[in-house]
Amino acid sequence: MKGPSCEKAIGAQLRLRNRWRPGRGINTDHIRLIAGLDAAYSCGTTYAAVVSLTFPDLEVVETAFAEVQTRFPYIPGLLAFREGPALLRAFRSLRTLPDIILVNGHGLAHPRRFGMASQIGVILDMSSVGIARRLVHGTACLPGCLRGAYSPITDGNEIIGMAVRTRTGVSPVYVSIGHRTDLDQAVGVVLATTGRYRIPEPLRKAHEQANYRSRLRREG
Repeated sequence: MKGPSCEKAIGAQLRLRNRWRPGRGINTDHIRLIAGLDAAYSCGTTYAAVVSLTFPDLEVVETAFAEVQTRFPYIPGLLAFREGPALLRAFRSLRTLPDIILVNGHGLAHPRRFGMASQIGVILDMSSVGIARRLVHGTACLPGCLRGAYSPITDGNEIIGMAVRTRTGVSPVYVSIGHRTDLDQAVGVVLATTGRYRIPEPLRKAHEQANYRSRLRREG
């Protein structure tokens, strides 16, 4: 079965964007669980993993998986239509809902201001943050070399995210708001959940689990 056309996907994305809300859906002091969402591919299947950790201790409390046939091609700006079905199925199998989710993708830092982190957040009506390894839209100067430094991602005169140095001397990640959060909270949560590695722990663990599942398929 074929997925939606590119034009129909953009139309659906723009309709969903009408439900997007900035501003904090939860105070950072009240966050107790944070989940990371990521996906991998193998043999025409999308393997999604959602890993939920305590905050601020970052101990894993739950992991959920889903496997869904990959029906949409990789098109920059429309990643939610490729990975979203598997990510949503995995998330909906969690026994306990997290307070905020970290998504491997962009949110506001997107050509239509509605990347995957925003789209997933709106569909679930959850506070969400987008974290990406590279920019797909906008420009940013490199932040200072020390952990915690950041510099704005801009599109014209608009700030659409932050380039954040999560480890000293390591390439920054690109953070933008997804849904029901603000940029200060998004950057704060990313730094609070990042330790020995460049990527925040909830997202890093989700990435590991998704890739492990896809590797099992390739090898088995």
